[in-house]
Amino acid sequence: MPPQTSPRPVLRLDDYPYRLHDNVRFGDLDPNHHVNNATYSTYFETSRVSLIRDPRFGLMPQGLSWVLAHLAIDFRAEVHWPGEVELGLVVSRIGRTSVTYDQAVFHNGRCAASAVAITVLVDIDSRVPTPLTEDIIEKFKPWMRRA
Repeated sequence: MPPQTSPRPVLRLDDYPYRLHDNVRFGDLDPNHHVNNATYSTYFETSRVSLIRDPRFGLMPQGLSWVLAHLAIDFRAEVHWPGEVELGLVVSRIGRTSVTYDQAVFHNGRCAASAVAITVLVDIDSRVPTPLTEDIIEKFKPWMRRA
């Protein structure tokens, strides 16, 4: 008898406080004529970097940088060209030196992929993890998951 698995939760774009759009490019496709699995990493990177590096949000402290430490992707549906994807991001956890994000890619209102990503704040010269300040933690609060 095969192992029983829980059904995957239905993800909704409304659950993600940070959102943006991206185009599906012809070059994103693989020989199966759908978006290649590696391209989703780029979609997820786009939403994280757009949030972190936007000067309006103040999440890039002087002398520090964010590095990706973990990325786990679940593929849920195919995406085809031409089209547009909607990217959603929510902060699910703030650690001592890291931030965990839940992310999703939506196409035509349906979740095509979801991911958990962890970034670590490091000193730009030494590359050593650096504790998040209270100021940085406060600035992430608008993007936190709501109960």
